[in-house]
This record gives sequence, C-alpha cells and structure tokens, in this order.
Amino acid sequence: MGLDDDIAILAAAPVFGFLDRDALRLLSFAAERRELADGDRLFARGDSADGGFVVMSGAVRLVPRKGKPVEAGRSALIGNLALFVRGERPCDAFAVGRCEVMRITPTLMRRVLEEFPAAAQAIHDAMAQDLVSFTGDLDRVRSLLGEA
Repeated sequence: MGLDDDIAILAAAPVFGFLDRDALRLLSFAAERRELADGDRLFARGDSADGGFVVMSGAVRLVPRKGKPVEAGRSALIGNLALFVRGERPCDAFAVGRCEVMRITPTLMRRVLEEFPAAAQAIHDAMAQDLVSFTGDLDRVRSLLGEA
C-alpha cells in the first residue's frame, strides 16, 4: 500500500477525517502497523487500551461479553477513546482473514493535535456534539423508564 492509499483510508476513518493531508501523512509515517492472519487476536477484553486501531485492510471481529459480534472493515476506527486516554479493552478482537491495522497511541495523537491545532479544535467540537447527543438520548431513556 502506498502513502496515498494510507492517507485515503485514514481520512475515511472517524476522527481522522478532520485532519489535513500533512497530519494524515504524519500519522501514516509514525504509527505502528500490524499484520494479522485469520483468527489472530488483536487484543483481549481487559487488556490495556494503549491506543486506537484503524483497519487498513481486511476486517476485525469485535466480540463483546454480551451481544452479537461486530465486524470492523477498512477505515474503521477501533478504540477511539484510547486515542486520547489509556483504559481497558471492553471486548475481544480477532482478525477475519488476513488484515492489517495501524495502531495510533495517545502520545502520537497528542503530537498530531499539537502540530495541527485547527484539527484539534474540529475534533473537540465534534466530540462535544456527540456528547450533547448522547446526553439527550439518555434523557429520553430516563423519561421512558420513568413512565413505565
């Protein structure tokens, strides 16, 4: 895969769509890449979440403790909160066929945001809007439960 392909895949991923080409180039050069074979474990539930993953090719199956597994394909961002803070993985993740992922650590993300403050502001604004929407959704659920 060439640099232009990497940049296009990253640009299509949530959060990274706010970054300009130079910021995406920095991510592409500085991020760690992993190639996985079918069935390889990317991470296990409870592991330290020390970065997010962008699926560059193939797919990753996310298996929650409860509920149905979900497949994340090309340009999917796995662990968006782990881009900013360290935490714990909430599910297991396995390769579906051959796949390649790019791991982006909080340190790398912080570097990109410091070097590209306009992107940092755009990401902040989008995350704030998501939080407002989520809070509204919780209020609706609370009112529905209060009526029951």
